[in-house]
Amino acid sequence: MPMRYFDLADDVYLPKRWELGHPLGANGHPLEDPWQFRVGARAQLTDRIQLPVKTSGTPLDFSHAAFSIPVVHVRVASLLAEMAPHDVDIIPAGIQGQPDQFCILNATRLVQCIDDKASGEVRYWRPEDGRPEKTGQYRAVYQMRIDPSKVGDAKIFRTWGWTIALIVSEEIKKALERIEATGTKFKQV
Repeated sequence: MPMRYFDLADDVYLPKRWELGHPLGANGHPLEDPWQFRVGARAQLTDRIQLPVKTSGTPLDFSHAAFSIPVVHVRVASLLAEMAPHDVDIIPAGIQGQPDQFCILNATRLVQCIDDKASGEVRYWRPEDGRPEKTGQYRAVYQMRIDPSKVGDAKIFRTWGWTIALIVSEEIKKALERIEATGTKFKQV
């Protein structure tokens, strides 16, 4: 049976949940490049990161800060670092008013595996869109499906060309369910 993979997302419909804001550097200013956590590569950081709480509520084991940056409780970070050490950077991050430790989960693998034909709809940037630097790249991917034969040994990764998606193996999904990690939502891809 082929390996199954899932898009791991923040369950934004949980009631009374917190919402995290724009990551800040040690100087209290917004990070210059918050997108670096969404490109499937190691982050280039020199400062400890602070995450403000934008909306107070129940802290979650998995949630997104601004820019869809994955933030995990240290128990989730430890589990993922143990199960997929070559796939993630675990970056400590302080959260205002939180005694527990949290981390940014940075997927460091980028895998070219989107199955355009099996996906619901795939759109590409075209010359007439007026963004020549993006021509030929994904503009939108709906009901994404991947080709598992192209994933190799990756257990946590971003999809090449559509790095919005954070993909985990079924093994990772089951481990997160086993520890009852809050805030997670999975959709098979």
